[in-house]
Amino acid sequence: MKNFFEGIGSFCESTLLAPFESLRALELESWGAANTMNWLFMLIGAAAMIYWVLQLKKFNDNNEERKDISSHSYL
Repeated sequence: MKNFFEGIGSFCESTLLAPFESLRALELESWGAANTMNWLFMLIGAAAMIYWVLQLKKFNDNNEERKDISSHSYL
């Protein structure tokens, strides 16, 4: 049974975590190149947040949102 779990650990370290090991090695050479994916995800998140806020403003300006106090039947 011990060999089974050691095999799973070896598989994870050698196969699944190999991209992270390469990023760790790349960070020693160039910080910017190693964090390119992080900046890309941050830009995508910022663009999604801006889009969401603009959509909320559009619905608020058109008065399409119900703002009465009893918007739910249980209230």
